[in-house]
Amino acid sequence: MLNETPALAPDGLAYRLITLRNGAGMVVTLMDWGATLLSARVPLPDGSVRETLLGCRTPQTYQEQTAYFGASIGRYANRIAASRFTLDGTEYTLLPSQGENQLHGGPQGFDKRRWRIARQNDREVLFTIDSLDGDQGFPGNVNASALFRLTDDNRISIEYRATTDKPCPVNLTNHAYFNLDGEQGDVRQHTLQLLADEYLPVGEDGIPTAGLKSVAQTSFDFRTPKTLAQDFLADDDQKKVNGYDHAFLLQTKGDVSQPAAQLWASDKKLKMTVYTTAPALQFYSGNFLEGTPSRELQPYSAWQGLALESEFLPDSPNHPEWPQPDCILRPGDEYVSVTEYQFIPA
Repeated sequence: MLNETPALAPDGLAYRLITLRNGAGMVVTLMDWGATLLSARVPLPDGSVRETLLGCRTPQTYQEQTAYFGASIGRYANRIAASRFTLDGTEYTLLPSQGENQLHGGPQGFDKRRWRIARQNDREVLFTIDSLDGDQGFPGNVNASALFRLTDDNRISIEYRATTDKPCPVNLTNHAYFNLDGEQGDVRQHTLQLLADEYLPVGEDGIPTAGLKSVAQTSFDFRTPKTLAQDFLADDDQKKVNGYDHAFLLQTKGDVSQPAAQLWASDKKLKMTVYTTAPALQFYSGNFLEGTPSRELQPYSAWQGLALESEFLPDSPNHPEWPQPDCILRPGDEYVSVTEYQFIPA
């Protein structure tokens, strides 16, 4: 083992790993490739330590998965229908990455690139990246940053910022998958509270089929905490995508001081609270994780992790009528999106 040559990233250089620690004993690991969260280990009162994120064995194994584990997503998270949009009278054609649609910024999105480490210490790391005019079909030169901080009250705080020299849709998020049982078992046994009155129905391709729909009297009503299993695959909107993979318009309306969602492990020994300035959370129940490389020899199964991605609603560049802030970043303005995941042992 000692004589093995470290595997290199796709750009031919070594991966750079960063470790953050807090006074409570929580340890978070990241890498510069994709500005990716690799691990978040939380100590419990009984002396055990629980891994809360899905991940792969080695940095290079991340190149073999298509689930976007822990990666920073850009320029535009989620889907843009038919890989096109019209902005200020000009139609832009993007590079597709899921059928005819663009998913998560294109085939060479921010998750598949090396971010620069601008600064780091035991509590935070600041990554930066440049995206040139025409990148994946998007207009404008965009400069983006991702600041990850670990606080003493067990919050992973993620602050994305971006500027541009031409109007362009920008929607940055992190694609962490959580399993508060320590990667074990099925997250459908987790309990979720998602403070949203409306969700966005989608077709089998994940593209919105109509406008927002009330969660009332549907399987999408998580305003009162319930297990994922309780109403799993209970209606056609779920069956189209094998579970939950939908955007929820949040009650918090960008107020980062108020919880947007709460998640409990099946044994209730760990809770996670989500705070965000973003208008929506994409809740994905890991419907297609089957066969994805894990930290063990055995790959992950479907529904072994879930994502709560903070973002604009999907396909927003084609739906300016939706009740949320404008997803178009313009010269002279700054895109800022802050999300915090707080882990609370019981």
